[in-house]
Amino acid sequence: MKDTMEAYWHWLCSSLAGEPSLLWRLIGQYKTPRDIFYAKEEELTARFPRNPKAITGLCEKRKGWEFEREWESLRRKGVVFISCEHPAYPRRLSVIPQKPGGLFVRGGQPEDASPSIAIVGARVCSPYGKSAALWFGRELARAGVQIVSGMAAGIDGFGHQGAFEGGGKTFGVLGGGVDICYPEFHRDLYMKLEREGGLLSEYPPGTRPMRHLFPLRNRIISGLADAIIIIEAKEKSGSLITADLALEQGKDVYAVPGRLEDPLSAGCNNLIRQGSGIALFPEQILEEMGITPKSAEQNRKCRKIALEKAEDIVYSCLGLQAKNPEELSLESGLTLAEVLRTLTGLELKGYAKEIYKNNYIRVL
Repeated sequence: MKDTMEAYWHWLCSSLAGEPSLLWRLIGQYKTPRDIFYAKEEELTARFPRNPKAITGLCEKRKGWEFEREWESLRRKGVVFISCEHPAYPRRLSVIPQKPGGLFVRGGQPEDASPSIAIVGARVCSPYGKSAALWFGRELARAGVQIVSGMAAGIDGFGHQGAFEGGGKTFGVLGGGVDICYPEFHRDLYMKLEREGGLLSEYPPGTRPMRHLFPLRNRIISGLADAIIIIEAKEKSGSLITADLALEQGKDVYAVPGRLEDPLSAGCNNLIRQGSGIALFPEQILEEMGITPKSAEQNRKCRKIALEKAEDIVYSCLGLQAKNPEELSLESGLTLAEVLRTLTGLELKGYAKEIYKNNYIRVL
């Protein structure tokens, strides 16, 4: 294993995790990670005087590095390393600026041939944001779209959950090692991603998630996707970093609009004001990506068969923003008693949900 280029890439990426700029400047000077490994410390320090701490760490790392032992350690942890020169390296990532020199993977990774969309947003989200993330994740996955996100609390987690509900594939890009579940309360989601989707990171196993690592990993989330949907983001939000990176990478950016007075929607509304796409419903996104939303059409047909006339009317008035029975009565033209009776039927059939007292949202 020692004399393979993949092994040298493993050493370099493990030694310079979080330093993609320096990694690529080193490759620009030395061409291969093997040549960097055997370069003298004085030479490296002289050529890269602005990065003394990183160069010192790089040289210290190689002193105790045992190729076979490190590779075996990955195997025991169920982790696979894929360098940027490996045939399995994601095609979408290979063309972005400052691409990762390699990826550490648990489970699988997004398929190059299948469409992929990232869903990201606020960690502390509203019921509206949760419903939107579940809805978009579920319906896009049903149509065969891979969902990429960051496994964070809030919108990220619900985007993953929605994808699983839709029977699709979803992948989490982590801000630490793939052997560390963060946040801890996402343990069930983490295990499900490992079994049925995948966990990816440019940081080696054992890397603790730290605040400064997350903005950097966002370029991988957007890089693995064909388009990005932002759901609930404050005026200054990490999700907006992902949006900026996506635009730099030439990806389509969509934002789910929110209430004007809601701070959680300020970032999304600003994106729309600045010209980003508006994400109104999954079928629209699928259409704009050129994907035939067969599952959505089937859902509509099934709904028409399953719902009575009054239920269909009330269902059409429901959305992701919660509404009370009085509002639904005004919009539908039905009496309040009819609306209440109809809502009960919709809840029993799984088409509506009371998220707090007398406030209902659409589920499917």
